[in-house]
Amino acid sequence: MLKVPRRLKPILNRINGEAETRYIVRGLIDGSLSALGVVIGASGSADASVIIAAGLGGGIANGLSNILGAFTAEKASLERERIQKEKSLLKKSGYLKKSVIYQKAIRETMICGLIDGISTTIGSALPVVPFFVFDIKTALYVAIGITITILFILGVFIGKISRENVIISGIKMVVGALVVAMLCFLIEGIF
Repeated sequence: MLKVPRRLKPILNRINGEAETRYIVRGLIDGSLSALGVVIGASGSADASVIIAAGLGGGIANGLSNILGAFTAEKASLERERIQKEKSLLKKSGYLKKSVIYQKAIRETMICGLIDGISTTIGSALPVVPFFVFDIKTALYVAIGITITILFILGVFIGKISRENVIISGIKMVVGALVVAMLCFLIEGIF
């Protein structure tokens, strides 16, 4: 039996939360689709290292962008809510910033941002992996297959959570991946 280190237990318990799950799913979808676009766009290069560098570089940039984006968007929403509560309580601006509830919300916002960014980076790396192993043409098709598989699994997961038909939910996600792939091939072919 795998023993989870004591330090990781709170993190794993946190990931079981609704917001964290949402950020994991969103990050994996975002990362895998954006990386697929990058590898398809760069696939005209005869050098796999160019595709790998573009895919990983884009994935890291996308992950860091999502950390910043998720944190700032969530914090703005949290601040708006805090200001409204202070007004209704007839308290001066900043009164609730010292509260335990506010501090906990800030920590959760930071964790959600990190989860979003890490999930995006992981999702971005997966379509790039085949370029370490296969020739460019084979790696491209394997990358598409990996992305389709990831999105199908996420679609099934989303279908299960929302109590929809899991196969149809998975297929909807696959259609999204295929549309992205076709558009990226079209763009790559133009340039």
